[in-house]
Amino acid sequence: MRVFNILMALLVSALIGFGIFEGGLRLTSFAPEDSGNRFDPELGWSKEPNKVVERSRSEFDVTIAINEHGLRDDPMPTLAKPAGMFRIVCLGDSFTMGYTVNRDNLFVDLLERWWQAEGRSIEIINAGVEGYSTDQSARWLELHAAEFQPDLVLYFPYENDIYWNGEMSYLRYPKPRYMPAGRREARKLEDPGPHAWTENWATTKALKALAGALRGSKDGPQWFVPEGSTTPMPREFAPLLTQQPDFLTKDPKNPIGRTQGSLIAMKAAATDVGAQLVVVPIPSQSDVSPSYAAHFGPGQFGLEPGQWDPARPVDLFLDLAKAESIQTFDVRSTFKALIADGKHLYYQMDWHLNPSGNRALARYLYNEFDSAQNRVLPAGFAAKTVLRDPPKAASDFPPFWLVLYGVLVVVLTGCYKLTYRAEAILSALPKIAGMLALVFVIFLGAKQLVLILPPRAAGSIVTIVIVGIIGFLAFKLGRRMGTISELVLAFIKRGHWYLLPLLIVLLSIGSLLVVAASSPFVAPFIYTLF
Repeated sequence: MRVFNILMALLVSALIGFGIFEGGLRLTSFAPEDSGNRFDPELGWSKEPNKVVERSRSEFDVTIAINEHGLRDDPMPTLAKPAGMFRIVCLGDSFTMGYTVNRDNLFVDLLERWWQAEGRSIEIINAGVEGYSTDQSARWLELHAAEFQPDLVLYFPYENDIYWNGEMSYLRYPKPRYMPAGRREARKLEDPGPHAWTENWATTKALKALAGALRGSKDGPQWFVPEGSTTPMPREFAPLLTQQPDFLTKDPKNPIGRTQGSLIAMKAAATDVGAQLVVVPIPSQSDVSPSYAAHFGPGQFGLEPGQWDPARPVDLFLDLAKAESIQTFDVRSTFKALIADGKHLYYQMDWHLNPSGNRALARYLYNEFDSAQNRVLPAGFAAKTVLRDPPKAASDFPPFWLVLYGVLVVVLTGCYKLTYRAEAILSALPKIAGMLALVFVIFLGAKQLVLILPPRAAGSIVTIVIVGIIGFLAFKLGRRMGTISELVLAFIKRGHWYLLPLLIVLLSIGSLLVVAASSPFVAPFIYTLF
């Protein structure tokens, strides 16, 4: 019986250790996420209806709510177009769906609110899905154009769509493809089945990252070494090269040919319902920001100026669209002017448009649609009241952190007063408010610092700070570490496995509080953990 208890104690200790490690990883970028995607036999994958997904990074915190039709849009009890309404359907990938911004800051919704605030009977349906390439957007329109009955279709491609238009799968899901002439490839898409249960662990994600770092992550079927270089690069960046590799232009994959075929199919689907198609390529940051381009090409992939051109993907989409008599808009001159003026349109760590970038794209589209030379909107949909800027969405005021701060001040001041009854509340309040203010400044300031600093510097500084705090904790505990270890080993040897979880919790909290009491400098950092 004692041997069993000791084995159970070792098992419980291991589980506690794993739980702490897993919990710590979930506070970092290794936290697993629910994409909200499901297998789709026609499209490869689509969004699960009525699903709500949270995405949190150092740069953004986004809630993605999907309606009953699998779209990131308002609830739509009926798909019938209201009488007198001009309906626009937006197709694209994560830029269009708004993978990294809330709808208040998404260009699709900004543009719709702007037009409707001017009294125009215009509605926009957001049919963007992250990861979609041109072929999937074309197939979505073939399947749903008749029920949505758009008057206008806007397609927002991104540079990596070109390569993936030649692939039969993306990550774990299959996807449709089109032949260069516009005919869809006859092929059944097979359901890859659910994720392995271990994929729900942050530990699994971290171990994969470690394995990739040890064996060299820049290998495998999605990487290649371009001619004239010794540095591997992802194949999806191949359209940037001035000397195009064979896999972009030749069968059996022929991504460029299949991109043109997808545009042909998309135009045909729009024409079938009487809608006009407009292609608006979204440029990468390297295409519109010279400083970023200098870092991206030579810095990451060792490319010389003559070996690559960040403008090639957008130029390719514009040329392919014009070859099929599809109208196009080119936002690059607007973005370049804003960036030259010091505006930041893209996230630093993520490659998507930030709220300012989305706002700039909405303004560009607004101006282009009202331009006399484009004549995209019918005359009957002119503004009744012209607004110079898109209306601001209703914002949360006061901000959540301020509400939380106020509640904590009240609650902790009350607890303090109940504990130290002799002390006047006016004396206790500044102490509690000051300590909490310092904790909030540390937390919010660190987050803003990560956003301001370059990605590599931010990651290094965060690592140094974490290691420094852990080292300081170990130093302050000193000889107590030996006592703690002896206590845990004693419980294991005696087989008191059922008490180990409680022991670990008490020792962890007690150790942190001992260290916090020993140093007024580190105390706010520790209190932030609580």
